[in-house]
Amino acid sequence: RQRIPYPLTIEVETESLEQVEEALKYQADIIMLDNMKPNMMREAVEVIRQHNNKVKIEASGNVTLETIRTIAETGVDYISSSAPITQSKWLDLSMKIN
Repeated sequence: RQRIPYPLTIEVETESLEQVEEALKYQADIIMLDNMKPNMMREAVEVIRQHNNKVKIEASGNVTLETIRTIAETGVDYISSSAPITQSKWLDLSMKIN
């Protein structure tokens, strides 16, 4: 962070509590909790909040309409999901121009 010549937001993707601790050590601005179960996510949120309440927390991975409420209740700031893309039905069409 000291070597960056201008303000830059740093987001770190984590998949375990050990990685969360490491991201905190390196002063990440946003920590993404990827593919964590709700209990681990809750624990990660608590660890992050105790260390630095200014860090934003994003949840990602396995986010669906069925799981989004449970994920939101863990205390994360943001939830990202690829479900609108990966679970959409696509219309395949082409247009020929002469």
